[in-house]
Order: sequence, then C-alpha cells, then structure tokens
Amino acid sequence: MNKLFSTDRLTVRKFLPDDYEDLAEILTDADVTYFEPYETFTNEACVAEADNFSKSDEFYAVVLDKKVIGKIYFSDKGYGSFEIGYTFNKAYQGKGFAAESIRGMMKYAFETLGVRRIFAEIDTRNSKSVNLAKRVGMRREAEHKELFPRKDKNGVYNDFYVYALLKKEFSEISD
Repeated sequence: MNKLFSTDRLTVRKFLPDDYEDLAEILTDADVTYFEPYETFTNEACVAEADNFSKSDEFYAVVLDKKVIGKIYFSDKGYGSFEIGYTFNKAYQGKGFAAESIRGMMKYAFETLGVRRIFAEIDTRNSKSVNLAKRVGMRREAEHKELFPRKDKNGVYNDFYVYALLKKEFSEISD
C-alpha cells in the first residue's frame, strides 16, 4: 500500500491510479481548488492525475476508512527545506482531518526523513489555510506582495504569506 504513516483516524500513503474517483471529488470542486495554482479539473483529467500522483514522490493521499479525503503536497526545495500544501474534500473539512494529517506529515518528515524546515505559501485571502497553518504550530515568516497572478482576474496578483516550522520548534511543541 506504500503507507508513509498513520494517525489516530487516518493513513497517509502514496496515491494509486485507482484513487481517481475520490480525487475527482476534490479536484473537480471549484470551491476547493479556488486558491490552488491550477484550474479546476474535469473527471477525465482526474484519471490521468491519479496516475501521475501514483508515480510522484511529492503527492500523498490522505485516507479515511479506505476513502481518499485529501492530498498532501510535500516537495524538497533544497537544504533540508520542504514545501507543504494540502487540499481536502469539502465534505471532510472542519473535522480536524487536515490538521491531524499535516501534524502527522510533519512528525514523519522531521523524525524519519530528517527534514530541517517545512514551509507553506498561502494566499492571504485563504483564511482556512492560514488558520490550519497556525493550528499545527507554524509561524508566519513573510508576506510577499503581488506574487502570483489571480486565476479569475487578468492583471491582478495575489499576496502570499509564508508560514514555516523548524525541526527544533516542532520538538518544542510536540513534547
């Protein structure tokens, strides 16, 4: 199953090509993908994306009772620093699953992989993601003005926060 780790309620593992239906529930929802750097997917595109994710070392499935309810992006940016991102099925938001899986990923990354620093770039308008970053112990390091173009408005650029957590800070909050 290519499991990375489990938490009290969840398993985080590599994606499987057969995950496309659950992935479609996430990636075809315009509300869920609004702040993502990609357009909302079609059902057909999710078949290819699940296959792509299954071959990737950067995307992981968050599984509850055999159902993929979210995805975690975790990418090596060099010097022991990794970027994290997360997208969850709207039906499973607000139940603590995102925080549980992100904390689990941080623990796995710091304790098993030897990662030094984890950071997230978050659109300043995405209050749910900002609150999640704070809830898992990340602190705001920076605000970048007009960093990326807005998907739905030509000529408009979004501001982004950088939230981060160092391994030594994680040790302090998880003890």
